[in-house]
Amino acid sequence: MTFQDQARAAKVSATLLRRLDRAAKDEALRVMADRLRSATGEVLEANRADLDRGRAAGMAEGLQDRLALSEERVESMAAGLESLAGLADPVGEVVRGWTTPQGVRIEQVRVPIGVIGIIYEARPNVTADAAGICLKSGNASLLRGSSSALESNRAVIGALRAGLADAGLPVDAVNLVEGGHDITDEMMHARGLVDLLIPRGGAGLINAVVTGSSVPVIETGTGNCHLVVDADADLAMAEKIILNAKTQRPSVCNALETVLVHSEIAAEAVPRLVGALTGAGVRVHGDERSKALDDRVVPAGEHEYEAEYLSLDLAMRVVDDLDAAIAHIRQFGSGHSETIVTDSLAAARTFQDSVDAAAVLVNCSSRFVDGSEFGFGAEIGISTQKTHARGPMGLAEMTSTTYRLNGSGQTRLG
Repeated sequence: MTFQDQARAAKVSATLLRRLDRAAKDEALRVMADRLRSATGEVLEANRADLDRGRAAGMAEGLQDRLALSEERVESMAAGLESLAGLADPVGEVVRGWTTPQGVRIEQVRVPIGVIGIIYEARPNVTADAAGICLKSGNASLLRGSSSALESNRAVIGALRAGLADAGLPVDAVNLVEGGHDITDEMMHARGLVDLLIPRGGAGLINAVVTGSSVPVIETGTGNCHLVVDADADLAMAEKIILNAKTQRPSVCNALETVLVHSEIAAEAVPRLVGALTGAGVRVHGDERSKALDDRVVPAGEHEYEAEYLSLDLAMRVVDDLDAAIAHIRQFGSGHSETIVTDSLAAARTFQDSVDAAAVLVNCSSRFVDGSEFGFGAEIGISTQKTHARGPMGLAEMTSTTYRLNGSGQTRLG
């Protein structure tokens, strides 16, 4: 089947999904979860083949971590589908409503977007999450995973489509798009067949889709996340948060990449934080001021503050004050998640009012910026753009709205 055929079949399925009630979608999600559990052996065998091929090709350890599945991760994928079944259905929600002076009732109502194409790298768990979120929100999905996860994605999609068939729903509601760069290009220019594209992966993939697509795109940006240790910070709290945000899972987009230390507290804070980080296996790359305070800090390169490490590396800089920290984030931040640790309410408010990001945190880890932690269930990704959706994208963000007008014969005068 060509991509055009897949997209047309998905378009037909999307029309049927628009009419489904919550009960039908929830039952399908539960059956899909059962099918995925039953296919655990096949999924793991396929994943091993992908990992073996990746290692032979020299795949980085961070990408191997994103690609790897286990029985626990497959169970988490199935449980994610079931948790979606337990969430409220956004479709049909009345966002606002009013009655005109002529007696016409107007309601703005959430509706499915239609056919959503998702282009992503590694992470076969995204396959189940994306398919489930799209289905629950009434959308058909075209899932373009990377070649590195091809066998894993085939196994996962096979189980999900079997679940759709068991539930009596069209299997073309969930589709795996295969092929080379030419197929990705087709997706990016399939206006009229694909209603929305969401890229999820590294900066190169995201930039290519955002700049090259003629289909509307939601940008899920990279996570160059900062943490400011304010002059009024509790250093024990700062240490705990930094270690969690950097080391719990360094290869994900909400992991911490840069620590900015207020100069008033730097003499005490830098050695303490560097000691804790290096003790946890983190290599700290710093400016001259932080290096002068601790010789375990290695020099930061010219472009060290600009991008994600996605590894056990972290950038550090000593800044003169809170305004300097905010200026650094404005220059280098990716608009994902920015944190301050402080006991000053004034500093916290200034930071949250000044920093432009999808999530701005006070005294907690950036690892909380996640759909499941927000209570959204699974997520499509973290949007760093400023229109339609921003932050973790769950069910509501996968809907648009329509205005429904109901009258009793009214006509417009004038």
